[in-house]
Amino acid sequence: MRIVLDASGGDHAPQATVAGAIAAARTWGDQIILVGNEAAIRAELAKHDSSNLDLPVIDAPEMIEMTEHPAQAIRRKRNSPVAVGLRLVREGEADAFVSAGHSGATMAGALFILGRIRGIERPCLVTHFPTVNGYALLLDSGATTDCKPEYLVQFAQMGNVYAQKIANIPMPRIGLLANGEESNKGDKLVQDTHGLLQQRHDLHFIGNVEPKDMLINGSADVVVADGFVGNLVLKFGEGVFKMITTAAANNIKASWRQNLALGLLPTLVALALPGKGRWRALLAGLTGLSLPASLAVAPLLALRKRMDYRSHGGAPLLGVNGIAIIAHGKSDALAIQNAIGQARNAVEQRVVATISHALETVELVPSA
Repeated sequence: MRIVLDASGGDHAPQATVAGAIAAARTWGDQIILVGNEAAIRAELAKHDSSNLDLPVIDAPEMIEMTEHPAQAIRRKRNSPVAVGLRLVREGEADAFVSAGHSGATMAGALFILGRIRGIERPCLVTHFPTVNGYALLLDSGATTDCKPEYLVQFAQMGNVYAQKIANIPMPRIGLLANGEESNKGDKLVQDTHGLLQQRHDLHFIGNVEPKDMLINGSADVVVADGFVGNLVLKFGEGVFKMITTAAANNIKASWRQNLALGLLPTLVALALPGKGRWRALLAGLTGLSLPASLAVAPLLALRKRMDYRSHGGAPLLGVNGIAIIAHGKSDALAIQNAIGQARNAVEQRVVATISHALETVELVPSA
């Protein structure tokens, strides 16, 4: 398999991107094509043992800055990593593209260079959003902010296919994100979309879902929203999680003195006991010192691991005629590796062809 990686994209490039590419190539044996500043990429490659790995480098020196308008930058900077990488996919020289760089440029480039799947009006980003019992697929999480009801219905159709092929859910429950379960809740976009989704026989539409139900009750496998609302939910969720983990860590630190005093009691007893009893009490004291912290930290670490965005790597852009994965700008090597893994999974499952075929066999909702 041939995966193109924007090796100059992201806050920690090229260190994180090169390390992630090496890990991916070593794990799966794929060809990882590194596009970007060739000199910087090769200098970083020289720091690693990449022997027997297929890691070709293509120079793409024109960098798209975060302050640039995405569409204008893609048209003007044809030798940027995004433009070069997506052209490789379009021309059949690569199977997928991954970038942790300018997400707007990647989305604009995917639209201009790869084009849309026939019948699809707008693309959407699908994100694995952590819930109490697992994950919900949230889409759109930022690709299309100004939506019509017909767009959201198509998001639901694409999410339905993606959930079946990637998440292995035979009959995904589709929910519409709203501020209440009743069909008359939400703004005009939500209400009109609700009416259209109710008419779909190709979808298992369960109605409106509130954010709390998505998180706690796991009522929907696929949650549909416009890109503005979906992106706000995603970023708010990241902020809430960081607040909870930070507050919990501060509480553990603040209670350390109390835990220390409780743990020292058996140790003090040990000093007054003769012989073997002293060692048993000393061991109990050491256990008492570590147990309170362990009991508090272990669940926190488990929760942090499950909610860590790095475990999924990136968000696939659905609706374009090719595989494009948008990774987090702060991605480290692990996140880059997993984003590449997500790309290869989408290629293996023939996500683009499956969505295209599925939408050919059902009635597409045309734009009004």
